[in-house]
Amino acid sequence: MFKKIGLSVFIIFFTAKIYGGGFQINEHGARAMAMAGAFTGLANDPSALYFNPAGITQLKGFNLLAGTTLILPSASFRGPSPLIDEYKMEKQLFTPINFYAAYQINDDFYIGLSVNNPYGLGTKWEENWVGRYLAVDTEIRTFFFTPVVAYKINEELSISAGFSFATGDVTIIRKTSLFPFLGEAKVSLKGDATAWGFSGGVLYKPLSQLSLGLSVKSQSTFDFEGDASGTGPAQFQNLLPKGKIKSSLTTPLNITFGAAYTPIEQFTFTADFQYVGWSSYDKLVVDFVDPNVADLSTIRDYQNTYIVRLGAEYNLLSDFDIRGGLFYDRNPVKDELVEPTLPDADRIGFNIGFGYKLTQNLSIDVAYLFLRFSERTITNSEVSNTGGKAPFNGTYNSSAQLFGFNISYNF
Repeated sequence: MFKKIGLSVFIIFFTAKIYGGGFQINEHGARAMAMAGAFTGLANDPSALYFNPAGITQLKGFNLLAGTTLILPSASFRGPSPLIDEYKMEKQLFTPINFYAAYQINDDFYIGLSVNNPYGLGTKWEENWVGRYLAVDTEIRTFFFTPVVAYKINEELSISAGFSFATGDVTIIRKTSLFPFLGEAKVSLKGDATAWGFSGGVLYKPLSQLSLGLSVKSQSTFDFEGDASGTGPAQFQNLLPKGKIKSSLTTPLNITFGAAYTPIEQFTFTADFQYVGWSSYDKLVVDFVDPNVADLSTIRDYQNTYIVRLGAEYNLLSDFDIRGGLFYDRNPVKDELVEPTLPDADRIGFNIGFGYKLTQNLSIDVAYLFLRFSERTITNSEVSNTGGKAPFNGTYNSSAQLFGFNISYNF
Protein backbone atom coordinates (compact mmCIF):
# COMPACT_ATOMS: atom_id res chain seq x y z
CA MET A 1 0.00 0.00 0.00
CA PHE A 2 2.69 2.50 0.98
CA LYS A 3 4.80 1.77 -2.08
CA LYS A 4 1.77 2.55 -4.24
CA ILE A 5 1.34 5.82 -2.34
CA GLY A 6 4.98 6.66 -3.01
CA LEU A 7 4.58 5.87 -6.71
CA SER A 8 1.57 8.15 -6.96
CA VAL A 9 3.69 10.89 -5.46
CA PHE A 10 6.27 10.30 -8.16
CA ILE A 11 3.63 10.64 -10.87
CA ILE A 12 2.20 13.87 -9.47
CA PHE A 13 5.50 15.62 -9.01
CA PHE A 14 7.57 14.38 -11.93
CA THR A 15 4.82 15.23 -14.39
CA ALA A 16 3.97 18.63 -12.99
CA LYS A 17 7.54 19.81 -12.83
CA ILE A 18 8.58 18.69 -16.28
CA TYR A 19 5.50 19.61 -18.22
CA GLY A 20 3.79 22.50 -16.51
CA GLY A 21 3.53 25.59 -18.69
CA GLY A 22 4.72 27.55 -15.68
CA PHE A 23 8.01 25.66 -15.77
CA GLN A 24 8.88 26.18 -19.41
CA ILE A 25 11.29 29.10 -19.26
CA ASN A 26 11.28 31.33 -22.34
CA GLU A 27 13.56 34.11 -21.08
CA HIS A 28 16.99 33.31 -22.56
CA GLY A 29 18.47 36.72 -23.33
CA ALA A 30 17.89 40.15 -21.80
CA ARG A 31 17.43 41.96 -25.09
CA ALA A 32 14.77 39.55 -26.33
CA MET A 33 13.21 39.42 -22.85
CA ALA A 34 12.78 43.22 -22.80
CA MET A 35 10.88 42.88 -26.08
CA ALA A 36 8.53 40.26 -24.57
CA GLY A 37 10.42 37.45 -26.30
CA ALA A 38 9.21 38.63 -29.72
CA PHE A 39 12.57 38.01 -31.36
CA THR A 40 12.10 35.24 -33.95
CA GLY A 41 11.79 37.63 -36.88
CA LEU A 42 14.63 39.91 -35.70
CA ALA A 43 17.19 37.45 -34.30
CA ASN A 44 20.20 39.71 -34.79
CA ASP A 45 22.29 39.01 -31.71
CA PRO A 46 23.85 35.72 -30.50
CA SER A 47 20.68 34.76 -28.57
CA ALA A 48 19.30 33.99 -32.04
CA LEU A 49 20.84 30.57 -31.39
CA TYR A 50 17.83 29.97 -29.13
CA PHE A 51 15.12 32.15 -30.68
CA ASN A 52 15.89 31.52 -34.37
CA PRO A 53 19.34 30.12 -35.19
CA ALA A 54 19.12 31.20 -38.83
CA GLY A 55 19.57 34.72 -37.52
CA ILE A 56 23.27 34.23 -36.76
CA THR A 57 23.94 34.78 -40.49
CA GLN A 58 23.45 38.50 -39.67
CA LEU A 59 26.49 38.49 -37.36
CA LYS A 60 30.05 39.15 -38.44
CA GLY A 61 33.15 37.46 -37.00
CA PHE A 62 33.05 35.81 -33.59
CA ASN A 63 30.30 36.79 -31.12
CA LEU A 64 29.81 35.85 -27.48
CA LEU A 65 26.80 36.51 -25.25
CA ALA A 66 26.34 35.33 -21.65
CA GLY A 67 23.98 36.14 -18.81
CA THR A 68 21.34 35.03 -16.36
CA THR A 69 17.74 35.66 -15.39
CA LEU A 70 16.77 36.14 -11.74
CA ILE A 71 13.29 34.67 -11.19
CA LEU A 72 11.30 35.42 -8.03
CA PRO A 73 7.94 33.58 -8.07
CA SER A 74 5.07 34.17 -5.66
CA ALA A 75 1.88 32.16 -5.12
CA SER A 76 -0.92 31.73 -2.61
CA PHE A 77 -3.84 29.35 -2.10
CA ARG A 78 -7.17 30.06 -0.37
CA GLY A 79 -9.10 27.00 0.71
CA PRO A 80 -9.78 24.17 0.51
CA SER A 81 -13.34 25.26 -0.25
CA PRO A 82 -15.54 26.12 1.56
CA LEU A 83 -12.69 27.32 3.83
CA ILE A 84 -10.98 30.59 2.92
CA ASP A 85 -7.73 30.23 4.88
CA GLU A 86 -4.77 31.61 2.91
CA TYR A 87 -1.44 29.81 2.51
CA LYS A 88 1.57 31.40 0.82
CA MET A 89 4.34 29.67 -1.07
CA GLU A 90 7.78 30.27 0.44
CA LYS A 91 10.05 32.78 -1.30
CA GLN A 92 12.64 31.34 -3.68
CA LEU A 93 15.18 32.64 -6.19
CA PHE A 94 16.04 30.81 -9.42
CA THR A 95 18.90 31.77 -11.73
CA PRO A 96 18.74 30.05 -15.14
CA ILE A 97 21.78 30.88 -17.27
CA ASN A 98 22.33 31.41 -20.96
CA PHE A 99 25.50 31.29 -23.05
CA TYR A 100 25.87 31.75 -26.80
CA ALA A 101 28.85 31.62 -29.16
CA ALA A 102 28.46 32.28 -32.90
CA TYR A 103 31.23 32.17 -35.51
CA GLN A 104 31.26 33.21 -39.16
CA ILE A 105 33.23 30.62 -41.18
CA ASN A 106 32.84 32.46 -44.48
CA ASP A 107 30.27 34.58 -46.31
CA ASP A 108 27.77 31.71 -46.38
CA PHE A 109 28.40 29.33 -43.46
CA TYR A 110 28.05 30.03 -39.75
CA ILE A 111 28.22 27.84 -36.64
CA GLY A 112 27.16 28.35 -33.06
CA LEU A 113 26.62 26.82 -29.63
CA SER A 114 23.98 27.63 -27.03
CA VAL A 115 23.68 26.49 -23.41
CA ASN A 116 20.55 27.27 -21.39
CA ASN A 117 17.85 25.95 -19.02
CA PRO A 118 14.51 25.88 -20.89
CA TYR A 119 12.74 23.81 -18.20
CA GLY A 120 13.16 24.39 -14.47
CA LEU A 121 12.16 26.27 -11.33
CA GLY A 122 10.22 24.83 -8.38
CA THR A 123 7.67 25.33 -5.62
CA LYS A 124 8.12 25.24 -1.86
CA TRP A 125 5.35 25.30 0.76
CA GLU A 126 5.48 25.01 4.55
CA GLU A 127 5.85 21.41 5.74
CA ASN A 128 2.57 21.39 7.65
CA TRP A 129 0.32 23.39 5.36
CA VAL A 130 -3.08 22.04 4.35
CA GLY A 131 -1.86 20.78 0.97
CA ARG A 132 1.22 18.98 2.27
CA TYR A 133 -0.05 15.65 0.88
CA LEU A 134 0.13 17.20 -2.60
CA ALA A 135 3.22 19.40 -2.43
CA VAL A 136 5.94 20.55 -0.04
CA ASP A 137 9.19 21.02 -1.94
CA THR A 138 9.82 20.35 -5.63
CA GLU A 139 12.61 21.50 -7.91
CA ILE A 140 13.86 20.59 -11.37
CA ARG A 141 16.90 21.67 -13.37
CA THR A 142 17.64 21.05 -17.04
CA PHE A 143 20.62 21.98 -19.19
CA PHE A 144 20.37 22.00 -22.99
CA PHE A 145 23.56 22.05 -25.10
CA THR A 146 22.75 22.91 -28.72
CA PRO A 147 25.33 23.17 -31.54
CA VAL A 148 23.96 24.79 -34.70
CA VAL A 149 25.00 25.32 -38.33
CA ALA A 150 23.44 28.10 -40.45
CA TYR A 151 23.65 28.78 -44.18
CA LYS A 152 22.95 32.04 -46.00
CA ILE A 153 21.34 31.00 -49.29
CA ASN A 154 21.28 34.61 -50.49
CA GLU A 155 20.89 38.07 -48.98
CA GLU A 156 17.17 37.47 -48.41
CA LEU A 157 17.05 33.89 -47.11
CA SER A 158 18.95 31.94 -44.42
CA ILE A 159 18.33 28.50 -42.92
CA SER A 160 19.72 26.61 -39.94
CA ALA A 161 19.66 23.26 -38.16
CA GLY A 162 21.01 21.90 -34.92
CA PHE A 163 20.62 19.19 -32.30
CA SER A 164 20.37 19.31 -28.52
CA PHE A 165 21.80 17.12 -25.81
CA ALA A 166 20.01 17.69 -22.51
CA THR A 167 20.47 16.63 -18.91
CA GLY A 168 17.99 17.02 -16.08
CA ASP A 169 17.49 16.24 -12.43
CA VAL A 170 14.58 16.53 -10.06
CA THR A 171 14.06 16.55 -6.29
CA ILE A 172 10.61 15.94 -4.82
CA ILE A 173 9.52 16.09 -1.16
CA ARG A 174 6.00 15.82 0.24
CA LYS A 175 4.02 14.33 3.10
CA THR A 176 1.75 11.30 2.99
CA SER A 177 -0.82 10.06 5.46
CA LEU A 178 -0.42 6.66 7.08
CA PHE A 179 -4.21 6.23 7.22
CA PRO A 180 -5.82 4.03 8.54
CA PHE A 181 -3.02 4.37 11.09
CA LEU A 182 -2.14 7.57 12.90
CA GLY A 183 0.73 9.77 11.78
CA GLU A 184 2.43 10.97 8.64
CA ALA A 185 5.52 10.14 6.63
CA LYS A 186 7.79 12.31 4.49
CA VAL A 187 8.44 11.01 0.99
CA SER A 188 11.56 12.05 -0.91
CA LEU A 189 12.28 11.30 -4.57
CA LYS A 190 15.33 12.11 -6.65
CA GLY A 191 16.00 11.31 -10.28
CA ASP A 192 18.02 12.30 -13.33
CA ALA A 193 17.95 11.74 -17.06
CA THR A 194 19.33 12.71 -20.45
CA ALA A 195 17.56 13.51 -23.70
CA TRP A 196 18.10 14.46 -27.33
CA GLY A 197 16.29 16.83 -29.64
CA PHE A 198 16.71 18.99 -32.72
CA SER A 199 16.03 22.57 -33.71
CA GLY A 200 15.86 24.58 -36.90
CA GLY A 201 15.13 28.02 -38.22
CA VAL A 202 14.43 30.15 -41.27
CA LEU A 203 14.97 33.89 -41.68
CA TYR A 204 13.52 35.64 -44.74
CA LYS A 205 13.86 39.33 -45.64
CA PRO A 206 11.44 40.15 -48.48
CA LEU A 207 12.00 43.89 -47.91
CA SER A 208 14.80 45.91 -46.37
CA GLN A 209 12.40 47.01 -43.62
CA LEU A 210 10.73 43.64 -43.02
CA SER A 211 12.04 40.27 -41.87
CA LEU A 212 10.13 37.05 -41.16
CA GLY A 213 11.26 34.13 -39.04
CA LEU A 214 10.34 30.54 -38.24
CA SER A 215 11.79 28.53 -35.36
CA VAL A 216 11.17 24.87 -34.53
CA LYS A 217 12.21 23.02 -31.36
CA SER A 218 11.44 19.32 -31.28
CA GLN A 219 10.17 17.19 -28.48
CA SER A 220 12.82 15.72 -26.17
CA THR A 221 12.25 12.49 -24.27
CA PHE A 222 13.78 12.20 -20.80
CA ASP A 223 14.14 8.66 -19.43
CA PHE A 224 14.25 9.42 -15.72
CA GLU A 225 15.59 6.97 -13.18
CA GLY A 226 14.90 7.83 -9.57
CA ASP A 227 15.24 6.67 -5.99
CA ALA A 228 12.33 6.79 -3.57
CA SER A 229 12.78 6.97 0.19
CA GLY A 230 10.57 7.73 3.16
CA THR A 231 10.90 8.72 6.79
CA GLY A 232 8.24 8.31 9.43
CA PRO A 233 7.30 6.39 12.59
CA ALA A 234 9.79 3.61 13.32
CA GLN A 235 7.16 0.87 13.26
CA PHE A 236 6.31 1.72 9.62
CA GLN A 237 9.84 2.29 8.36
CA ASN A 238 10.02 -0.96 6.41
CA LEU A 239 6.72 -0.20 4.67
CA LEU A 240 7.56 3.30 3.48
CA PRO A 241 8.31 3.79 -0.25
CA LYS A 242 11.87 3.06 -1.25
CA GLY A 243 13.78 1.71 -4.23
CA LYS A 244 14.15 2.48 -7.91
CA ILE A 245 11.56 4.22 -10.08
CA LYS A 246 11.64 4.80 -13.85
CA SER A 247 9.58 7.02 -16.10
CA SER A 248 9.76 8.29 -19.68
CA LEU A 249 8.65 11.90 -20.21
CA THR A 250 8.51 14.04 -23.34
CA THR A 251 8.74 17.83 -23.58
CA PRO A 252 6.44 19.57 -26.06
CA LEU A 253 7.07 20.63 -29.64
CA ASN A 254 7.52 24.40 -30.00
CA ILE A 255 6.91 26.22 -33.30
CA THR A 256 7.27 30.00 -33.44
CA PHE A 257 6.47 32.42 -36.26
CA GLY A 258 7.84 35.95 -36.00
CA ALA A 259 8.08 39.26 -37.84
CA ALA A 260 10.14 42.41 -37.42
CA TYR A 261 9.34 45.74 -39.07
CA THR A 262 11.50 48.86 -39.07
CA PRO A 263 9.44 51.83 -40.36
CA ILE A 264 12.28 54.25 -39.55
CA GLU A 265 15.92 53.55 -38.88
CA GLN A 266 15.70 54.00 -35.10
CA PHE A 267 12.44 52.13 -34.44
CA THR A 268 11.71 48.38 -34.75
CA PHE A 269 8.43 46.57 -34.01
CA THR A 270 8.34 42.80 -33.49
CA ALA A 271 5.62 40.18 -33.11
CA ASP A 272 5.69 36.42 -32.43
CA PHE A 273 3.15 33.63 -32.30
CA GLN A 274 4.42 30.58 -30.41
CA TYR A 275 2.63 27.23 -30.62
CA VAL A 276 3.31 24.80 -27.77
CA GLY A 277 2.28 21.17 -28.35
CA TRP A 278 1.34 20.15 -24.82
CA SER A 279 -1.11 17.50 -26.09
CA SER A 280 1.81 15.09 -26.39
CA TYR A 281 1.46 14.81 -22.62
CA ASP A 282 -1.84 12.95 -22.31
CA LYS A 283 -0.81 10.41 -19.69
CA LEU A 284 2.19 9.08 -17.85
CA VAL A 285 3.10 5.48 -17.13
CA VAL A 286 5.52 4.94 -14.24
CA ASP A 287 7.45 1.71 -13.66
CA PHE A 288 8.46 0.58 -10.20
CA VAL A 289 11.55 -1.59 -10.57
CA ASP A 290 10.29 -3.89 -7.82
CA PRO A 291 8.33 -6.56 -9.75
CA ASN A 292 6.01 -7.04 -6.77
CA VAL A 293 4.54 -3.57 -7.29
CA ALA A 294 2.26 -2.97 -10.28
CA ASP A 295 3.05 -0.18 -12.71
CA LEU A 296 0.78 2.85 -12.49
CA SER A 297 -0.65 5.22 -15.08
CA THR A 298 -2.21 8.64 -14.63
CA ILE A 299 -4.17 10.84 -17.05
CA ARG A 300 -2.84 14.40 -17.44
CA ASP A 301 -4.66 15.43 -20.65
CA TYR A 302 -2.77 18.67 -21.24
CA GLN A 303 -4.00 20.91 -24.05
CA ASN A 304 -2.11 22.47 -26.95
CA THR A 305 -1.63 26.14 -26.30
CA TYR A 306 0.02 29.32 -27.56
CA ILE A 307 1.81 32.54 -26.65
CA VAL A 308 1.28 35.87 -28.44
CA ARG A 309 4.13 38.42 -28.14
CA LEU A 310 4.57 42.07 -29.14
CA GLY A 311 7.81 44.02 -28.72
CA ALA A 312 9.54 47.24 -29.70
CA GLU A 313 13.06 48.68 -29.68
CA TYR A 314 14.03 52.35 -30.06
CA ASN A 315 17.56 53.64 -30.60
CA LEU A 316 17.36 56.67 -28.29
CA LEU A 317 21.07 57.53 -28.57
CA SER A 318 23.82 56.14 -30.78
CA ASP A 319 24.92 53.75 -28.01
CA PHE A 320 21.66 53.41 -26.00
CA ASP A 321 18.47 51.47 -26.86
CA ILE A 322 15.23 51.30 -24.91
CA ARG A 323 12.82 48.37 -25.25
CA GLY A 324 9.40 47.21 -24.18
CA GLY A 325 6.84 44.53 -24.83
CA LEU A 326 3.75 42.62 -23.83
CA PHE A 327 2.75 38.97 -24.13
CA TYR A 328 -0.18 36.68 -23.38
CA ASP A 329 0.55 33.06 -22.43
CA ARG A 330 -2.34 30.59 -22.36
CA ASN A 331 -1.81 27.76 -19.87
CA PRO A 332 -2.24 24.07 -20.84
CA VAL A 333 -3.71 22.67 -17.59
CA LYS A 334 -7.40 21.87 -17.22
CA ASP A 335 -9.16 23.24 -14.12
CA GLU A 336 -9.76 19.81 -12.64
CA LEU A 337 -6.04 18.96 -12.79
CA VAL A 338 -4.61 22.14 -11.24
CA GLU A 339 -2.74 21.53 -7.98
CA PRO A 340 -0.17 23.33 -5.78
CA THR A 341 2.89 21.78 -7.38
CA LEU A 342 1.91 23.74 -10.49
CA PRO A 343 -0.56 26.55 -9.63
CA ASP A 344 -0.76 27.45 -13.31
CA ALA A 345 -3.08 29.93 -15.03
CA ASP A 346 -3.25 32.16 -18.09
CA ARG A 347 -0.76 34.99 -17.72
CA ILE A 348 0.21 38.40 -19.07
CA GLY A 349 3.80 39.61 -19.13
CA PHE A 350 4.83 43.29 -19.01
CA ASN A 351 8.41 43.84 -20.20
CA ILE A 352 10.86 46.76 -20.26
CA GLY A 353 14.64 47.07 -20.65
CA PHE A 354 17.59 48.78 -22.25
CA GLY A 355 20.88 48.08 -24.00
CA TYR A 356 24.06 50.10 -23.71
CA LYS A 357 27.18 49.83 -25.86
CA LEU A 358 30.16 50.32 -23.56
CA THR A 359 32.70 50.14 -26.39
CA GLN A 360 32.66 49.27 -30.06
CA ASN A 361 32.86 45.57 -29.14
CA LEU A 362 31.31 45.35 -25.66
CA SER A 363 27.62 45.77 -24.75
CA ILE A 364 25.29 45.12 -21.83
CA ASP A 365 21.54 44.43 -21.82
CA VAL A 366 19.13 44.62 -18.91
CA ALA A 367 15.47 43.58 -18.76
CA TYR A 368 12.60 43.43 -16.28
CA LEU A 369 9.45 41.33 -16.58
CA PHE A 370 6.39 41.39 -14.33
CA LEU A 371 4.36 38.25 -14.87
CA ARG A 372 0.78 38.32 -13.64
CA PHE A 373 -1.25 35.08 -13.53
CA SER A 374 -5.03 35.26 -13.72
CA GLU A 375 -6.72 34.40 -10.44
CA ARG A 376 -7.89 30.81 -10.78
CA THR A 377 -10.71 29.37 -8.71
CA ILE A 378 -11.09 25.59 -8.90
CA THR A 379 -14.54 24.12 -8.19
CA ASN A 380 -14.27 20.74 -9.93
CA SER A 381 -10.91 19.41 -8.72
CA GLU A 382 -10.06 15.80 -9.49
CA VAL A 383 -6.81 16.06 -7.52
CA SER A 384 -6.73 13.87 -4.43
CA ASN A 385 -5.22 15.39 -1.28
CA THR A 386 -4.33 11.98 0.17
CA GLY A 387 -5.14 11.81 3.87
CA GLY A 388 -7.02 15.12 3.77
CA LYS A 389 -10.31 16.42 2.50
CA ALA A 390 -10.86 15.92 -1.23
CA PRO A 391 -11.41 17.43 -3.73
CA PHE A 392 -8.76 20.13 -3.38
CA ASN A 393 -10.86 23.07 -4.52
CA GLY A 394 -9.86 26.66 -3.85
CA THR A 395 -8.40 29.82 -5.33
CA TYR A 396 -4.83 30.29 -6.60
CA ASN A 397 -3.11 33.65 -7.07
CA SER A 398 0.36 33.80 -8.60
CA SER A 399 2.84 36.30 -9.97
CA ALA A 400 6.56 36.53 -10.68
CA GLN A 401 9.24 39.14 -11.15
CA LEU A 402 12.15 38.47 -13.50
CA PHE A 403 15.37 40.41 -13.99
CA GLY A 404 17.57 39.64 -16.99
CA PHE A 405 21.24 40.59 -17.44
CA ASN A 406 23.55 39.91 -20.39
CA ILE A 407 26.95 40.98 -21.58
CA SER A 408 28.11 40.53 -25.17
CA TYR A 409 31.43 40.83 -26.96
CA ASN A 410 32.27 40.53 -30.64
CA PHE A 411 35.67 40.00 -32.21
